[in-house]
Amino acid sequence: MATSATKTHPEKLHQEEEEEVTPVEEVRLVVPETDDPSLPVLTFRAWFLGITSCTLLIFFNTFFIFRTQPLTISAILMQIGVLPIGKFMAKTLPKKEYKLFGRSFSLNPGPFNMKEHVIITIFANCGVWYGGGDAYSIGAIVIMKGYYKQTVTFLCAVLIVITTQVLGYGWAGMLRRYLVDPAEMWWPANLAQVSLFRALHEKDSRSKGLTRMQFFLIFLTASFLYYALPGYLFPILTFFSWVCWVWPKSITAQQIGSGYHGLGVGAFTLDWAGISAYHGSPLVSPWFSILNVAAGFVMFIYIIVPLCYWKFNTFDARKFPIFSNQLFTTTGHKYDTTKILTPQYDLNVAAYDAYGKLYLSPLFALSIGSGFARFTATLTHVALFNGRDILRQSRSAVKNAKMDIHAKLMKNYKQVPQWWFLSLLAGSIVLALLMSFIWKDDIQLPWWGMLFAFGLAWLVTLPIGVIQATTNQQPGYDIIAQFIIGYILPGKPIANLLFKIYGRISTVHALAFLSDLKLGHYMKIPPRCMFTAQLAGTLLSGVVNLAVGWWMLENVENVCDIESLHPDSPWTCPKFRVQFDASVIWGLIGPRRLFGPGGLYRNLIWLFLVGAVLPVPVWALSKMFPQKKWIPLINIPVISYGFAGMPPATPTNIASWLVTGTIFNFFVFRYHKRWWQKYNYVLSAALDAGTAFMGVLIFFTLQNPGHELKWWGTQLDHCPLATCPTQPGISVEGCPVFK
Repeated sequence: MATSATKTHPEKLHQEEEEEVTPVEEVRLVVPETDDPSLPVLTFRAWFLGITSCTLLIFFNTFFIFRTQPLTISAILMQIGVLPIGKFMAKTLPKKEYKLFGRSFSLNPGPFNMKEHVIITIFANCGVWYGGGDAYSIGAIVIMKGYYKQTVTFLCAVLIVITTQVLGYGWAGMLRRYLVDPAEMWWPANLAQVSLFRALHEKDSRSKGLTRMQFFLIFLTASFLYYALPGYLFPILTFFSWVCWVWPKSITAQQIGSGYHGLGVGAFTLDWAGISAYHGSPLVSPWFSILNVAAGFVMFIYIIVPLCYWKFNTFDARKFPIFSNQLFTTTGHKYDTTKILTPQYDLNVAAYDAYGKLYLSPLFALSIGSGFARFTATLTHVALFNGRDILRQSRSAVKNAKMDIHAKLMKNYKQVPQWWFLSLLAGSIVLALLMSFIWKDDIQLPWWGMLFAFGLAWLVTLPIGVIQATTNQQPGYDIIAQFIIGYILPGKPIANLLFKIYGRISTVHALAFLSDLKLGHYMKIPPRCMFTAQLAGTLLSGVVNLAVGWWMLENVENVCDIESLHPDSPWTCPKFRVQFDASVIWGLIGPRRLFGPGGLYRNLIWLFLVGAVLPVPVWALSKMFPQKKWIPLINIPVISYGFAGMPPATPTNIASWLVTGTIFNFFVFRYHKRWWQKYNYVLSAALDAGTAFMGVLIFFTLQNPGHELKWWGTQLDHCPLATCPTQPGISVEGCPVFK
């Protein structure tokens, strides 16, 4: 027996070595397969810089979400910025050991290491996805307090914000064994961060040129100084609509050429906040992704919308501005939702019937329809192109997950007990249910609606997580969630909004947590350190997020109220306005009245079917002509992102994003690859940081005290006729009436 065992031992060893190899080639090329368990992680430096990074990012992202040109500051800013500070602290902090609660620790345990850097970035990531993007957590409070004028209490607001995030954290803890541990679940987006960590901790070669840090500081300073122009002195740089100057009396020309209220043909922006406001930094998007977005943008803005507006007058389009995120009456005037609300913020059906139907601008209506198509196109595309792999990987993850080298290295650390996550999950569910009883008139969503939202989130987080972890695509189901609750609870706008938050946004945050857990998995961060950092970052971000938003609502006069604000005010809240409109469309009015039988927009429902069918011919062609490698790169869901987010995004925002991305990720990448490899991400972070710092400085030193500048260059868009209707007989103030 012993002899036999000895003979087979080399074979077993070889088999074990093969099993340790990561099956995903991209991971093998990027992620280090070594670990040093002796490196300290949750040090004083990590806590200090992590908390500071998280606080700054959540402050900036929440602050900028209220502006006409919102700016999301990415974690790359802190990822780069904390490096010299961490090294400085390692050189200057005392190395003396202190004792606390019987344990010894040092403020300076040695050189600033990569694991400290990663844990700081985990903190910072909470400040990005919490305050940036659609900011739905604070958005619920803004809509309740700012748009519906509810007297919501601060305690209720705190519970809404915190329970949403902790709920997502609970889902992440339940699903980590399926979406983090298996080698097949590789979360492609994390590889860029892993690459950046390694680049930052490798010494620059002694070749000519600036170091990454020198480059970062130079362009941070330049971006900081430059933003004084579009941010205060010369805001017209945000929407440079020269077509309107050439034809100052033509409504059609201004509808076509306006960068702010029209199709933006010929318009451009020289404002980094305008370029990166809605699709993020174009410097970090792959070229083929940019190309797909460009195809959808050109098709939508330059073909579909003009045909629907000028040729077919679809949905009575010419009664309204061609581009607007406002809601309208049949006479082309702004829809006053207060006229159809009861004192309990429900729909007053009699008042609605008397006041008239709700209408959308043509581009807004078509954008909603594109969301229908995008949802089903994503499911079909992933099923056709990735379905077999996803099914195989999902079975592997659930039944017999393969332990690659990274999972084996992580076994050296204490794991987080499952009950830690389950306790948080149960606590957030209990608090949310209590809230539905205590403030039932304010939040409108009954206890069974809360449970329905939790059940929906629990059902969809795993399959969507499998898709995102393997394909880097996250199919959204916002519209489905709003449809469902809109039919079940019609006339309840706040209930619709909160159902979406608990049923959909908790899933978004769960996937963000899982992505960070995989980053920690790749970088060999002890799981209990990850748990501590993520939970601390979540709670800190929630408090700061709400505090900044609440302060803005209480101290910025008429914030988000476009009718009452000065025409050049930057506090128009376009993202919150769209969320408010969604609560009116799906909750107050309800999908049955708008999209059901007899509804004006009923034909948009067909776009669910169109979206489901469109990826099929692309997939079929890819199978018929496998030698044509470019065919599978045609991605219908990504093409549909060419018109995602409009409104509040304008065509000028997207067009400038496309041009900037093409310059850096095609021309610079192709012809100056070494420069791109060394400086591209650094430049993106520097532009974000400089713009953010100057924006905040301008607000507190000039705009908030009332030192407004007034001259020709401070007007965002010299296209006053772009918002005019062109339907004969429609009379709107400031616009000519067509006969």
